[in-house]
Amino acid sequence: MAGLEEVRVGIALANQKMREGIAALQQGNLTLEEAQAALVSATQGSTLEEMQQAHGMITEAVQTINGLQGTLSATINSTEGYAGRL
Repeated sequence: MAGLEEVRVGIALANQKMREGIAALQQGNLTLEEAQAALVSATQGSTLEEMQQAHGMITEAVQTINGLQGTLSATINSTEGYAGRL
């Protein structure tokens, strides 16, 4: 089993990678929001079901990414709490 310091270092590395993942997800969300704005602009006034579905799917993707960010943040909090108790 790893020593306490090795565990702390490993947790710190994992947390840093999760923070990088959160930043990448935030960038992805911004890009999806831009895509959504472009789609809204291009299809404004369209009542076609497939365009309504497309809008809904982009919204769902953004919400999913937001959920992932929250999950990663909660994971970081948990692992930092654990490391702090070591």
